[in-house]
Amino acid sequence: MRTITAGLFSAADGVVAEPQDWHFPYFCDELGAAVGELVGGADTLLFGRTTYEGFAEAWPAREAAGQDLEFAKALGDARKIVVSHEQLDFTWRNSEQVPGDLLDFVRELKAGDGGPVAVSGSVSVVRQLLRAGLLDELHLFVHPIALGRGLRLWQDDLDEPIKLRLIKCDVFKSGTLHVVYGPQEQ
Repeated sequence: MRTITAGLFSAADGVVAEPQDWHFPYFCDELGAAVGELVGGADTLLFGRTTYEGFAEAWPAREAAGQDLEFAKALGDARKIVVSHEQLDFTWRNSEQVPGDLLDFVRELKAGDGGPVAVSGSVSVVRQLLRAGLLDELHLFVHPIALGRGLRLWQDDLDEPIKLRLIKCDVFKSGTLHVVYGPQEQ
């Protein structure tokens, strides 16, 4: 069975929106290595449309320019599956759209052959996978900044609590916490 792991950049107050606007001052080698392991170690990437579009705009050009080449090439070579209600046209290699229901698709994906599946950003996808009990690990990179407003992972939209267990927590030299949760063992 394949594992599905998600990673999100979060402000200390839980805001996960627009990390490109506040994340970079806290970037350090440790954070880069953790994200590289999480995303670069997967053979399949699952994205929401908005996150995919941001990646597809940046990473093929970075690969062509030789910037962050190893990571950019790993992203390009990975199978990229995009969740969207709109029909999409893809220009980044190895990209496809989820056919039909996300949760049914992910159940089949998990049961199939292959390596790890990673979700980067894509808050709506992470929410759905957590609710359905399909996420094996949730990596939160909690940055030492409070933003006060913006999209949070959860915004008064849980019918009942999702109980998690702490797998590990590391502190990076930038002050960012790398908190890894898994589903609470039953």
